[in-house]
Amino acid sequence: MDVELRHLRYFVAVAEELHFGRAAQRLHMAQPPLSQAIRQLEEIVGHQLLTRSSRSVGLTPAGEAFLDRARRTLRNVARDVDEARSIGRGEAGVLNVGYVGSVMLTLLPHVLRAHLERYPGVQLRLHESYTSRVVEGLLDGSVDVGVVRDSEPVAGLVAAPLLVEPFVAVVPAAHPAAAGDETSALALRGDVFVSPIRGAGTRAYEKPLSICEEQGFRPTVAHEATHWLTIVRLVGAGLGVTIAPECVRVLATPEVRCLSLPEARVRSEVSLVHRVGETRSMVATFEALATATARGQG
Repeated sequence: MDVELRHLRYFVAVAEELHFGRAAQRLHMAQPPLSQAIRQLEEIVGHQLLTRSSRSVGLTPAGEAFLDRARRTLRNVARDVDEARSIGRGEAGVLNVGYVGSVMLTLLPHVLRAHLERYPGVQLRLHESYTSRVVEGLLDGSVDVGVVRDSEPVAGLVAAPLLVEPFVAVVPAAHPAAAGDETSALALRGDVFVSPIRGAGTRAYEKPLSICEEQGFRPTVAHEATHWLTIVRLVGAGLGVTIAPECVRVLATPEVRCLSLPEARVRSEVSLVHRVGETRSMVATFEALATATARGQG
């Protein structure tokens, strides 16, 4: 016969009460089955754990040692049950979050702060990358949830929109169009462009250029960079112009101007992506929090 948790609970009660009658009352059971269970436990252990007389109950040396270990086992089991319950509710565990750098200029810091406050038991592991690599991580299982920009539909993944941003033109401060607060893509026709790398995602690469194509030209991309901060600095250095999501305004320095594009119909879309059939509560709670944050900022 194996030791069961009930044996441990019964033994701890008797050892703490040193009285079978009081222990039985504490356990809400009759005394005979309690006495029988303690005898079974002693048979399994192979040594007497309790001394019994008509007037008293005591612990043997083996019983004193076993009491400490029984309490520890019961505490560990209770902790494991609580942890499993918390994981089931999405309140504990490890969540791998992939994201593109530009969403750190929008809602993601607010989502992370709120998540940390609401779910302190969940360990967030953050992976900054491009949209295409976040998608790869979702497909190979290294990423649990992604916050991406202008992603393409991918079989096996579900995308939930979070926010939509207009595009702005980013030009050097000395550019002819920089005198106003807005411009047309036509004003950039004679300029070379600085763009994100094509490998970051086809749709993210093409969307800004499509704004120019709506005006009858496709610009020449002279330079590519992996981060919008780098792109804005290259524009400020006079190496070209760019069309970027509006969030890059926060990166603007005196060397550049960010101009609205009223004629542009194309928008940049930030989405939360996870695998089809995802059932873990941690992912659902992160998505719900991100959606609520986006709605609040909306």
